[in-house]
Amino acid sequence: MYEFKYHRPATVRQAANLLTKNEDAKLVAGGHTLVPVMKQRLASPPHLVDLSHIEGLDTIELKGRNLVIGAMARHADVANSATVGEAIPALAHLAGLIGDPAVRHRGTIGGSIANNDPTADYPAACLALGATIVTNKRKLKAEEFFLGLFTTALEPDEIITKVSFPLAKKAAYVKFRNQASRYALVGVFVARRPSDVRVAVTGAGGNGVFRVTAFEEALQKRFSPKVLEGIHVSPEGLNSDIHGSAEYRAHLIGVLARRAVDAANAEAKASTGSDATESDSAAPEAPAS
Repeated sequence: MYEFKYHRPATVRQAANLLTKNEDAKLVAGGHTLVPVMKQRLASPPHLVDLSHIEGLDTIELKGRNLVIGAMARHADVANSATVGEAIPALAHLAGLIGDPAVRHRGTIGGSIANNDPTADYPAACLALGATIVTNKRKLKAEEFFLGLFTTALEPDEIITKVSFPLAKKAAYVKFRNQASRYALVGVFVARRPSDVRVAVTGAGGNGVFRVTAFEEALQKRFSPKVLEGIHVSPEGLNSDIHGSAEYRAHLIGVLARRAVDAANAEAKASTGSDATESDSAAPEAPAS
């Protein structure tokens, strides 16, 4: 590593001031992204601002019809939270799939969202659930926040403080992961919200997380995996690498979307004792292989 100065602010305001006063300063949350890059000497920020000692940034609470999670909440906290498990079970499930135990006990939701890795899990949840990212300056809708590959709407002195997730009627996340890194080769988050249906995909897009409007329109009419049969995702613009071609990822999106709808219906049935809600009258489809 190169030489740097380490700062440990006690408040968000102090942290923001340090970012303003010190050019090229970088925030450290869990450190799972920045520290390895620094060790490889691919980045050499002259100042590191550690957020881990700021009180109140790791709370998890239900406020009305919104689940509000502090930016410094660890993945393990989200996965094991009774509040999250009751309010949005799919989000708890997603957090439990991230990395390994070491990663889950250090990595944070705010750090993941701010980094916007194209294979990260949380961006799909934010986009599908219609989350609001709250910073020390403003509130940003997920579709305004995620701008592209490792790119967000955050300004240089802007810090994520919490994320607000509206409760969904049904939701599920299904991930096909790289067995070595556990990042999503493809991950699909499906959410039936009070007013619409959203399907968000991570891991597959060349520009990061994105929505599949064709799936959303079909599921809006009938929330069943069967309605997605015959609707194909174009491989154009999708990632293609040694782990999978663009065509393979396009196929996976369809498979995982059907599984996610099936899982969302099963979760709703288990929690209510019945799956006879609105137009969801068809029996769940068996997962595609």
